[in-house]
Amino acid sequence: MPKNQIMRAQDAISARLAECYVTIEGIRYNFMQMINFEATFEKNKVEIPILGKTGYGNKAGGWSGSFSGTAHYNQSILRELMLRYKNTGEDVYFEIQVTNEDPTSTVGRQTVVLLDCNLDNGTLVKFDADGEYLDEDIEGTFEDFTMPETFNLLEGMQ
Repeated sequence: MPKNQIMRAQDAISARLAECYVTIEGIRYNFMQMINFEATFEKNKVEIPILGKTGYGNKAGGWSGSFSGTAHYNQSILRELMLRYKNTGEDVYFEIQVTNEDPTSTVGRQTVVLLDCNLDNGTLVKFDADGEYLDEDIEGTFEDFTMPETFNLLEGMQ
């Protein structure tokens, strides 16, 4: 019987070692003020009735993408997009690129680029007389994505 393979602790990816870039109208910004970020892919499934079966089947009928994160409240770039939309009705779409790479891990790096991103909402002004620092939530959707770099398989996965 083969020995059970286990993941080495060093192959857990550090939560802090990432890069985040936002590209708006050809200008690339290093969004180093991000505290956390997550993008999700959700299949839109349709229930399929099947004759002779008491349950339903499920079939993918498309997908949607969304993102959310928290950033230090120290940039006006996204607020400027909200102001532009308010003043002109022009809704600006942009890209977000996130790379995870932990030099201790053997999995290498992964890069995902979210395309046609669009804000859902945003913080205009904020203060907290009792706080230590200001942060803001960022939420939106994306319409496509690419993965120019993917993690290597861990030893023992295959």
